[in-house]
Amino acid sequence: MGSPSAHPSSPRPPRTVLPVERLAELWPEELRGLRLGALLHPASVLPDTSHVLGALKALDGKLFRLSALFGPQHGILGQTQDNMVEWEGGVDESTGLPLFSLYGTHREPTPEMLSGIDVLLVDLQDVGARYYTFVWSLWLCMRACEKAGVAVVVCDRPNPIGNAAEGELLDLEFSSFVGMDAIPNRHGKTIGELAGQFRRERFPKTKLFVLPMENHDPAAWFDETGLPWVLPSPNMPTLDTAVVYPGMCLLEATNLSEGRGTTKPFELFGAPWLDADALCAHVNGLGLPGAVLRAAHFAPTFHKYRDPVVAGWADPAFREFAGAVCHGAQIHVTDRDAFRSLDWAVEILRYAFHRHPDRFAWRPASAGYEYNFKYPAIDLLLGSSAIRRARIEERPL
Repeated sequence: MGSPSAHPSSPRPPRTVLPVERLAELWPEELRGLRLGALLHPASVLPDTSHVLGALKALDGKLFRLSALFGPQHGILGQTQDNMVEWEGGVDESTGLPLFSLYGTHREPTPEMLSGIDVLLVDLQDVGARYYTFVWSLWLCMRACEKAGVAVVVCDRPNPIGNAAEGELLDLEFSSFVGMDAIPNRHGKTIGELAGQFRRERFPKTKLFVLPMENHDPAAWFDETGLPWVLPSPNMPTLDTAVVYPGMCLLEATNLSEGRGTTKPFELFGAPWLDADALCAHVNGLGLPGAVLRAAHFAPTFHKYRDPVVAGWADPAFREFAGAVCHGAQIHVTDRDAFRSLDWAVEILRYAFHRHPDRFAWRPASAGYEYNFKYPAIDLLLGSSAIRRARIEERPL
């Protein structure tokens, strides 16, 4: 469908049925009665928005023995706001079970973490972009579980932005926690499909079980599934955010605000030194399909241009313009089927790089980005340094 919302007269397709609704039916017979660990986050919910942990507790002692919990970036409760804000585990208050962090001292389960379980269930809502770290928590779990002889059960969930792909395959030289395998920026796969790919290409000895969805169209947008949107991370509040994220996440690698600290992260962007009207006139004039930029002005309540140090980066502009109004735009998607977020973001960056050479800056390798200090953040996100040079720096306006 071309427009962001369904036509009122269109018949509503059957709701997508999640495997977590049918665990008793789908659970592999050979895994019955074994000790279970569960990797969950806030969007691990049933269609009535109740958390999956409740369903696991109801099945404890029947299908398996619930023995440990694990959480990815932002915490099992979604409590950590920004990138590169670690959290540590402990004891889960609601169950009394050990709670292990996979975004703290460790990002890969240690043998000690896995020693108390026989099966790891993974139920995470991805958003369809290579940079979203939940799929790499899965990747690392599969690697660790293969070594430890622990089975992995992945409960499939929809890719919120469908099965279209954008961008280049990651050059593995630029591997980091925002991309550990050769998939494109917008990968077009569900988390279950990625698990199958990781097993085929990387971890062939993993004892993997992917529990399937029912009534799911791979090309469907999330608002066509009949499922409730629950923000999977603090700055992914809506489906609209996910639609623009594969491209607009690139702004994390710059001193442009990507809208964190506003109610429209990744849709709003700008900087105090940016000419909003000129930016919109230039990018809109390129004729890219599916969206339009509208000049917008905002003062972030946290993050870039509010805080002098952002995720470990003390860019001088953050201190110079702390508290200033950012001038930029909101990206309004008018036809999400035609919209290619990566093309829009590249043109926004190309404009800022060439029009504001005295102010615009890439986040340097020395500041680190998701634990990689070898390459600038933009190269980690784009998947190579060649793409930055060819599509942005060496293409004049």
